[in-house]
Amino acid sequence: MINLELPDLPYSKDSLMPYMSAETLELHHDKHHMAYITNGNKFIKENNINENSEEEIVINSYQKNLPVFNNVSQHINHVHFWQVMSNNPDGKIPSELESKINSDLGSVDQMKQDFINAGIGQFGSGWCWLVLNKGKLEITKTPNAENPIVHGHIPLLGCDVWEHSYYVDYRNRRPDYLKAFIDNLVNWEKVAENLNNA
Repeated sequence: MINLELPDLPYSKDSLMPYMSAETLELHHDKHHMAYITNGNKFIKENNINENSEEEIVINSYQKNLPVFNNVSQHINHVHFWQVMSNNPDGKIPSELESKINSDLGSVDQMKQDFINAGIGQFGSGWCWLVLNKGKLEITKTPNAENPIVHGHIPLLGCDVWEHSYYVDYRNRRPDYLKAFIDNLVNWEKVAENLNNA
């Protein structure tokens, strides 16, 4: 039986400042993510879920078992989120990824603007994503806990637009948070690695 575990952050809690505070990471990682794990493990056990991977659980519980789906999907969303961030205001995009962005999405600037707009346009809680769909890059958004894998997409870069992700630092200014994220907090090497592994 799968047992969800809280991963360590790949950086110190103050290392994403000034774009994301240590207080935000402490609440978001230690409290919110941990709650998804605690609840997810409880629901996995109660429902006797025996899939081989967290991704399988998410795909198989989508629109069938909401408590399992919400908590396990939020767990994998957050594992992804911690990994794709670094304090990277000069973020140079690896050339292979940059070429694909230019080819599929027009330009890096266009991709960034579309990513911000997807996050702004997600009503209520959810995520915005750069995904690979049938070999092509796309910008998309999902509500609540939904991960793109339920639509057959491979997530390369996801940003959490639940209020707990930004309210401490940006209050209700979601557009400012999204701009800070895409311009200063993306670990583009990791995004390129996700593309290579897709």
